[in-house]
Amino acid sequence: MNRFKLDLWGVKVDLKLLGDIFFLTGAGLSMYYMISHLLGDFDSSVKSKQAKKSGSNILKKIQATHPELKKITLNEHEKGLLNSLVTPDDITTGFDDVGGLESIIDELHESVILPLTEPELFAAHSSLVSSPKGVLFHGPPGCGKTMLAKAIAKESGAFFLSIRMSTLMDKWYGESNKIVDAIFSLANKLQPCIIFIDEIDSFLRDRQSTDHEVSALLKAEFMTLWDGLLSNGRIMVMGATNRMNDIDSAFMRRLPKRFAVGRPNKEQRKAILQKILKDATLDEEFDIDKVVEKTNGFSGSDLRELSREAALKSMKEYLKEKYKRGEKQNPEGKVRPLQTRDFIESEHDLD
Repeated sequence: MNRFKLDLWGVKVDLKLLGDIFFLTGAGLSMYYMISHLLGDFDSSVKSKQAKKSGSNILKKIQATHPELKKITLNEHEKGLLNSLVTPDDITTGFDDVGGLESIIDELHESVILPLTEPELFAAHSSLVSSPKGVLFHGPPGCGKTMLAKAIAKESGAFFLSIRMSTLMDKWYGESNKIVDAIFSLANKLQPCIIFIDEIDSFLRDRQSTDHEVSALLKAEFMTLWDGLLSNGRIMVMGATNRMNDIDSAFMRRLPKRFAVGRPNKEQRKAILQKILKDATLDEEFDIDKVVEKTNGFSGSDLRELSREAALKSMKEYLKEKYKRGEKQNPEGKVRPLQTRDFIESEHDLD
């Protein structure tokens, strides 16, 4: 068999051998990607089956505590969404746990919770005073937007269905639309129900001509189902964002109730700290006002993290002294109360 050789800079290259190497490399890469794809499909299938099985177990628990739901039946997509569902009994956050947002809470009671809990009171003028189909919380991260949404669900006895983009996106064509449809059908079966979309701007952002076809279809499907909610129904879509200007104007019109949840001022920071520290042991000379002064610009989550760091500081001191004395067990020893300096020093650490 003739072999074709090429002389390059004095080096003889066997073209047939070179071709065989390229062929085998290409075949190997093709095999690698094909196996990866098949394994990915298998993994997705396994996860899907696990989600549905978990959903069936969750449904049994829900029906055990909510006898009125024993007769409902769910399709496979609705069962898959149950992993994103929180029952009102399992929500630990109520309005009593939210500090510094009393004015917002008062308005939420009037315009959101009452129509959800006592719809018969609003029946006479339902078109005017019915529960809004959409509520938007906007403001910087960590200021209590998600906490408010959960507190509404807790106070109104509503199921809380938390949706993220990863919940909606499915690689199989048409499946994402079925998931969107299942969101509203599940909420309808469980009502009162709150459909909560965190970072709502990532899903309902301004529509562009460059949008992927699937994304455009999803938005259109979501809008259609949203519009189809009954005025006397007890289903509400809630969103949270720190980029309100990125949300499509068509969706903004469907979010008529909007609440700005900004960084807390001095009085609000004090109220938040009082909520966070209500069960903590504080030193007699603890000065909460000094801590408030030193935390200008902190969000609610920043204050919680600051308090956690302060508590850890006190605990570390206790453990350090305990082992320094060689004490493995000291039933009489106690972690000292939190002092003002714990917060001031921790505040510098966070910076």
